Amino acid sequence: MGYRPRKSPRGAIREFRKSFREKSKEKKRGSKQLSGLWREEKYSKTEREIIEGTLKRLHTLGSQKFGSFPFSEHFDRWLINIEAILNEFETHPDIKIDDQFSRESSSTLATIKLQLEKRRLKETSVNEELKILKESRNSLEKIDNEYAALASIIKMQKKTESRRINSIVDQLKREQNKIIRQKTGFFRGISKSEREQKEIAITEELTNKQRELEITILDFNVKLKQLREENLIKREPVVEKMKLFQEKIQNLETDGSLEERWFACEALIDTVNSFLQRKAIQPY
Repeated sequence: MGYRPRKSPRGAIREFRKSFREKSKEKKRGSKQLSGLWREEKYSKTEREIIEGTLKRLHTLGSQKFGSFPFSEHFDRWLINIEAILNEFETHPDIKIDDQFSRESSSTLATIKLQLEKRRLKETSVNEELKILKESRNSLEKIDNEYAALASIIKMQKKTESRRINSIVDQLKREQNKIIRQKTGFFRGISKSEREQKEIAITEELTNKQRELEITILDFNVKLKQLREENLIKREPVVEKMKLFQEKIQNLETDGSLEERWFACEALIDTVNSFLQRKAIQPY
């Protein structure tokens, strides 16, 4: 006798199908209950809580400082947070915003987005600003090096020429002293008139050389003064250019968007408060 598998009774199959359908229904009911709980949780905040939370978070974001350059990396995240706060406020079933609120908040958001985009473009140009600043510094260094080299040449020429004339002056003074000693001594071989003529000639030459020395020193001083003035003329536009770009870079190195973002959040806070005032006087 062979093995014969037993057939399941039809009633058992119906019971299994019934049980499966009931479990499916329970599963669906459970999903609906969870969905309902999620919706309840989403709107679990009271109207007062959502209002206070909105105002507090807007104030916090208005005071938020971005730590380091480039600050534009934080702009998108900041805007997302602002929009999330407004969206939570607007979609709460007890709030029921009006058209004026929508217009004012949209206008404020559009303005701050435009301002932040301008700042983003400025920050992207910082590399070009740094390049120009570096070129200006190199130009200034070149101008100063040229001035230093020319000034050194003039000073050396002045020193060399002064030494040459002083050497002649010293020689003339020695000859003058020699003639003076001849006048007071008993030297022979030279007449009185010859000594006087020689003394006059040496005195004149000595006076001329001393005047030449003064003129030489004065000329070299004039040359140095002219060189300094020319150097200042060359330096001035470069220095002004450097100041301009240094200020631009310094402005980019600080979070210049803070004031704009603060005003935007304050404007949104005013928009919320104005809406609440309008809502308070509306008849139910």
